[in-house]
Amino acid sequence: MSTVETKPAKQTANIRLSDPCAMVIFGAAGDLTRRKLFPALYHLAENKLLSDNFCVIGTGRRPYSHEVYREKVVEDLKEFATANPDPELIKWFVERIYFLQGDFKDPASFKSLNELLNQVDTTHDTKSNHLYYLATPPDWFGPIADQLGKAGLTSQEKESWKRLVVEKPFGDDLQSAIALNKQLLGSVEESQIYRIDHYLGKETVQNIMVFRFADGLFEPIWNHNYIDNVQITVAETVGVEGRGGYYDGVGALRDMLQNHMFQVLALTAMEPPARYEAEIVRDAKRDVFRAIRRMKSEDVIRNVVRAQYAEGTIGSKAIPAYRAEPSVNPESMTETYVAMKLFIDNGRWKNVPFYLRTGKSLAKRTSEIAIRFRRQTLTKFDDMAIENLSPSTLILRLQPDDGINLRMGAKVPGPVMKMDMVEMNFCYKDYFGAQGAGGYETLLYDIMNGDHTLFTRADNLETNWSIVDPILNYWASAPKDTLHTYPAGSWGPKESSNMLSKDHRRWRRIPANT
Repeated sequence: MSTVETKPAKQTANIRLSDPCAMVIFGAAGDLTRRKLFPALYHLAENKLLSDNFCVIGTGRRPYSHEVYREKVVEDLKEFATANPDPELIKWFVERIYFLQGDFKDPASFKSLNELLNQVDTTHDTKSNHLYYLATPPDWFGPIADQLGKAGLTSQEKESWKRLVVEKPFGDDLQSAIALNKQLLGSVEESQIYRIDHYLGKETVQNIMVFRFADGLFEPIWNHNYIDNVQITVAETVGVEGRGGYYDGVGALRDMLQNHMFQVLALTAMEPPARYEAEIVRDAKRDVFRAIRRMKSEDVIRNVVRAQYAEGTIGSKAIPAYRAEPSVNPESMTETYVAMKLFIDNGRWKNVPFYLRTGKSLAKRTSEIAIRFRRQTLTKFDDMAIENLSPSTLILRLQPDDGINLRMGAKVPGPVMKMDMVEMNFCYKDYFGAQGAGGYETLLYDIMNGDHTLFTRADNLETNWSIVDPILNYWASAPKDTLHTYPAGSWGPKESSNMLSKDHRRWRRIPANT
């Protein structure tokens, strides 16, 4: 295997500090906060991207004092942020952390929040910039936004800003997404809302646009004349991990495909934006979503496969069937795997199938985009059986080893004309000396600086649901035998492979070591 030269590139861009702000985290005692948000904030501080004029107010029902909560944050940072914490940086960081006990339904709690915000604005000179992060179950998104609005905490002045961050899931169908958008817009403007998808903070996801539009190498052949099909895979080895009660009401289509995978699809398929500006990029993604061919019931039957994992083995660990997981309905019809074929009806992607698959308890944890190019037929090589070679494939690896891989044909050394597949491989950790950021660092930094580029706009979100709703509606009344099974530790049900076989194609085989 050939690899690119491993030397770090020079940083030439001017680095901007985040804006001063007070960040309020609703659900501050939850897993998202301790595992993702505080480690991401610490890493921003470690990389000298976090303003000195910054603080965090955690809020929740637990009766923490400021001191007790700070001690908890220190322990969480040691576990999830870094194995070798800098004592001085930890001290600087936790001095800026506060906790407010409160009830999200109680207006008095928001009055107390306002008072504490006034205090920390003065203490830390945050310029009255406030970032409200809803790290709560989705049922609380609307009510918290309502209370913030009624308390006057979302009103913006010329010299300060107020921003609202909403985690997924954002609705569970088109109707609920429209209703939630309407509710949020009763308290804040669309320009104040940041609908976060941590996948869009991953280095290779962001690199899709650089790869396509800055280098000029592949963009001329990024179309139906040269590309045979595109495959997007998001595979997890974990099952529901004790979250069966939540997951059983969601499923793989809502949990992964409607948001994460559609966003990756849009970046892969969109037209070159005139400028790298938030609204221009989001308009380009919107055009992709609008061009995706909608499915009728007969299309769902042909082009969508849903399945549940049965018992199996991953490594040496025995995995119970999904229906045997705690808090899962023993007769559940919820899918833990979904594969589908989509078409984008525009000039660039005419008749090019996009195959998407995602699932839990699969053979390997990996996320990738595989661009399969058309096979070239050259008379000179007809007697070499090149049809037995795999087509050239460009692979953008999103996780766990962020990077880019190109598989192509080459002559085997020797006097006989013989061809085989070779690879060129680029890995972030080899070239830049470190793995890319986990996603939240980038997204929090962008929120603090008012950059919407990597966040979902309301119209894009609703368009996504309009693609998914016909599938959900068909499944709601479909026969039970349309839900297939697959052994835990496999790559999914045979019906998924059959869907591609009918097109004389197959899923890319993902080796265990890539």
